[in-house]
Amino acid sequence: MMSEEHTARVHTEPVVLDIGEGTGGLIIYAGEALRGREIEVSLQHDDSMRVHTDIAERRFNGHTVFAAVYLPLPAGDYTIWGPDPNRPREVAIVGGTVATVDWR
Repeated sequence: MMSEEHTARVHTEPVVLDIGEGTGGLIIYAGEALRGREIEVSLQHDDSMRVHTDIAERRFNGHTVFAAVYLPLPAGDYTIWGPDPNRPREVAIVGGTVATVDWR
């Protein structure tokens, strides 16, 4: 379910959102304890095509957040393959928008 942990660096650069009519983005906000953990997502009913990224420390405008940023993703309903089954495990991606999930 979870992949390897990565040595985390602080991200201060902006994220470019290349989304449009048929694609959207996803941001999963998490606590510092998940920093460096890879989180996978997949279209529901197609678990074989998982996409992953890690929870990274991001700093902007004097604030620090820990988040995984996925983009672009084809519009549809997704399963989140996270470490805690009690946190949200589903999200809908809508074209031209960015969905957010808060695990803090």
